[in-house]
Amino acid sequence: MVVGAGFAGLAAARTLAKAGALVTLVDHNPYSTFQPLLYQVATAGMSMSDVSYPVRTYAAKWPNVRARRGALSTVLPEKRRVELGDGSTLDYDFLVLATGVTTNWYDVPGAPENAQPLYSLNDAAALRRRLQHCLEEAVAGRRDSVHVVVVGGGSTGVEIAGTLAELRRRTLPLTHPEIRPDQTSVTLVERFDFVLSPYKPRLRNAAAAALRKRGVRLRLGATVASVEPDAVGIVDGTHVPSDVTVWALGVTAPAYVAEWGLPQTKGGRIRVTEALNVPKHPEIFVAGDLAGPPEQLPQLAQPAIQMGEHVGKQILAAAQGLPLRPFSYRDPGIMATVGRAEAVLQLSNGLTMRGWPAWLVWIFIHVAYLLGGRNRITVLVNFFWRYAGPRHAATSVSQ
Repeated sequence: MVVGAGFAGLAAARTLAKAGALVTLVDHNPYSTFQPLLYQVATAGMSMSDVSYPVRTYAAKWPNVRARRGALSTVLPEKRRVELGDGSTLDYDFLVLATGVTTNWYDVPGAPENAQPLYSLNDAAALRRRLQHCLEEAVAGRRDSVHVVVVGGGSTGVEIAGTLAELRRRTLPLTHPEIRPDQTSVTLVERFDFVLSPYKPRLRNAAAAALRKRGVRLRLGATVASVEPDAVGIVDGTHVPSDVTVWALGVTAPAYVAEWGLPQTKGGRIRVTEALNVPKHPEIFVAGDLAGPPEQLPQLAQPAIQMGEHVGKQILAAAQGLPLRPFSYRDPGIMATVGRAEAVLQLSNGLTMRGWPAWLVWIFIHVAYLLGGRNRITVLVNFFWRYAGPRHAATSVSQ
């Protein structure tokens, strides 16, 4: 049984299915979400269907895979059984937990109530509606401003800040001419003195310069103290006006994971061995962001995919009585986009790239990882129409 239809869960299910194992794929949503492009949904560059794929359609690729919609409620390791939220139970020989994590608010006062997270498809849709609402209120004169503050200077924060800044500069003058330029702004707040901390200084500086060029106000070295309905408070006592606050800081394990009775480690993740299974329950494996292996891994798509594939192979080995092998991450590199024709790429061998070439690589790699031919085609067309198409064709967040 594989619980979770994210990168890790699908990779595990695919590996097991190809080997002929009987797999039940469980997820609380009827679809799998391509999270790296959620910011495009939030800013109306893509539709929700572009970055989602039906779980049952995925399962239908193999006759030995069944899909089941349900939220995991309880894990009963002694009985090798799980209970779902609707009260039904499912038995397993081997269990893969790949349910992912959730937004980490870091105990910042007002953040859960006043900030918009961007971790799920529903989050992206909610942020999009919030932006639409604020823009229409500004047009009607019921709101004086539409200032957006993005909290967090990682890949998600940089990508959505850059996209919003381009919409503000290229699109709003056409679609919302009633709104003056001084009524809108995009500010990125980051506690470090730089954005994109995992990257080399050269790429960090290039990304920061590209954001400033697009009109993003950078508040670097600023730690958030509170999030209010109309502002973001900084520990130095200053306040950044904000009509829409986007929370792009980090993730943590959901609180309900503690109810499963499995050992937990930093961030509430489930403690696993080097082979990615639970110490006292070797038949239970954990993959993706929910796993807490001895060596911390970056919370990106590639580690999740590789962990899922590894877990699938170890289950097949265990079923044959073979020893388990430790997981070893093959780092292909990291990348982030700032906006139109601007991205940064850093390979594990130290090679770096920025600008137009890196942007093209970023696009094609993301398209390649999408599920379904239709999704790949529509996303590719949307990318080039939004960024390389005529200015009057730019998509508006009001659509």
